[in-house]
Amino acid sequence: MADALRPRDAKDVEGAVQWALAHRKSLEIVGHGTKRSLGRPAQVDATLDLAGLAGVTLYEPEELVLSARAGTPLSEIEALLDAAGQQLAFEPMDFGRLLGAPSRQATIGGVLAANLSGPRRIKAGAARDHFLGVAAVSGRGEVFKAGGRVVKNVTGYDLCKLLAGSWGTLAAMTDVTIKTLPRPETEATVIVVGLDAARAMQAMAAAMGSSCDVSGAAHLAADVAARVGDDVAVGRSVTVLRIEGVAPSVAHRTDALMNVLRPFGALDALGEAQSRALWEAIRDVVPFAAGGPAGKRIVWRLSVAPTKGAAAAQLIAQRADAAFLYDWAGGLVWAALAPTDDVGAAAVHGAVASYGGHATLIRAPAALRASVAAFEAHTGGLAALTKRVKDAFDPRGVLGPGRMWAGV
Repeated sequence: MADALRPRDAKDVEGAVQWALAHRKSLEIVGHGTKRSLGRPAQVDATLDLAGLAGVTLYEPEELVLSARAGTPLSEIEALLDAAGQQLAFEPMDFGRLLGAPSRQATIGGVLAANLSGPRRIKAGAARDHFLGVAAVSGRGEVFKAGGRVVKNVTGYDLCKLLAGSWGTLAAMTDVTIKTLPRPETEATVIVVGLDAARAMQAMAAAMGSSCDVSGAAHLAADVAARVGDDVAVGRSVTVLRIEGVAPSVAHRTDALMNVLRPFGALDALGEAQSRALWEAIRDVVPFAAGGPAGKRIVWRLSVAPTKGAAAAQLIAQRADAAFLYDWAGGLVWAALAPTDDVGAAAVHGAVASYGGHATLIRAPAALRASVAAFEAHTGGLAALTKRVKDAFDPRGVLGPGRMWAGV
């Protein structure tokens, strides 16, 4: 097992990376390790554990800005925001139940490094869009800062967006600044019952094209919906659309949305408590949780154009035994495949090749994660650019070598 380095502050992180450079060692960056089993298996000499870099260093609710050390638990930040009537609008998912790890253990640095975004992404944007500033140590052992405390900061390169989604392979973040937003007063969910996936995509497109300001749009087949709870539907598929805001507006827009969706089939609605529980289950992909009926299945995450989600899933289903959960109005497809061999991987990559987008292997045995492309493979100019970026930040391959792609 790799040795663990546990820095207490940013200076210790700088020293740890410089030590790794001097001794030709490689480092895996972790917070609480909730996503360590995602992607390619780590092949490193030591673990750089940033959990000790914790604590909110600045919070100005009136300015909608919060700064914290990278190892600060997300649950701590969310509790602080909730007390002030605010939230992280990008609604980051909790991988705990899906990956069989403890829930509510993610850190803010891990959330940003993975660019995690929940159902509200279709309205509020991704984590990277709320990432204002960062202090970090590159794979060269050099400290750098980027961004600031305001959305329109234009000083230097926007390295925050580059680090978001880099999975700790470019730099070790020590401090981050993020944008916060007011929490909606209430919410409701409109349900269309009994649609197939293709027709559900049309219903969600109609909802998203309306003036109802939908903040969540998802489709669950009957067997998937049954794993969410009895409050949604029994034995039938559901297409669910969320409305958020002040109570009078939510009531008005819910009625308007039901009028838009009436031609698609039977309708129902959920109040605030039921709606929150439903969207938390969708956000965390509870129907495919490690401890549930689909817990042994291999899970892929596909990001495609919303109009292509159903077609991509159908192509996968023709080649592999699969169940699907559609989020982001069809643009995010969670696919749970039978745990047999790499046939499912070929089917997923074939669907992406046919319909565009990209796929990420979320849950699988280590042997499969090492043998297939866990993250979408880059080719041509994009592969060359990826390599140049990695070389610019980490020329010696100190930080997470091979974490995303073999040889990078």
